[in-house]
Amino acid sequence: MQVVLLRVGIDTGSGGILGPLFRDGSFEYIPIPDRFKRHGVDRRTYGNTLGRHRRRLIDYFPPKCRKKLFQGPIHFDPEFRTYTYGDPTTPKASLRRLGPGDLLVFYAGLKGWDHDCPPALYIIGYLEVTHAGHATDFTDTELRRFFRNNFHFMHKAVFADQRDRLVLVRGGQGSRLLNRAVKISIPGKDKRGRPLHILSPEARRLFGDFGGHTSIQRSPPRWVAPEFTTPAARFVRSLK
Repeated sequence: MQVVLLRVGIDTGSGGILGPLFRDGSFEYIPIPDRFKRHGVDRRTYGNTLGRHRRRLIDYFPPKCRKKLFQGPIHFDPEFRTYTYGDPTTPKASLRRLGPGDLLVFYAGLKGWDHDCPPALYIIGYLEVTHAGHATDFTDTELRRFFRNNFHFMHKAVFADQRDRLVLVRGGQGSRLLNRAVKISIPGKDKRGRPLHILSPEARRLFGDFGGHTSIQRSPPRWVAPEFTTPAARFVRSLK
């Protein structure tokens, strides 16, 4: 079994905000802006899309940003309808090594919305992997069957541009977007004294310290060492 942690969702570097965390521990998953605007492919925008709390996603942005982003297209990936994830970039290429029964665990930056809670990183969902590989590893029939709702496949112009380097992951039964976010970070500092998010001591006991690389502010996939995979998987699967 393999377990890998991956940061997703909007953040201050890609979108300008963190997702909202509510007093009861629930949250809103807000995807990043669509970087493929040149294709003009996705009709979902921050202004026309409702979140799980029945509010438009645009409502979570500062008023000064809403006019600009109201019609901004969204890059919905991962998607938690049929549980898929795709990425054509080199840092995510290792995800092709995932296999049936492995876990792809998503975490995101969240900040208190209806209460005072400073920014931190939280587990928000996961995929119980059934299929993973390069897009070219799958037949056209398999692509339509397993990845029809994934952003990178459902838009023909995007897929044609990325197919040769696109990695796709499909989750099966047990995959979920959590109802309550689970915090895994504490404040830390880099070598220059600048603030960043690092794994909390509790998270290190579950997932290990990734060879001393405890900063998870913005990073490539973090593969859990074999000696931690069983307790890590047990913990993740217990989350609701």
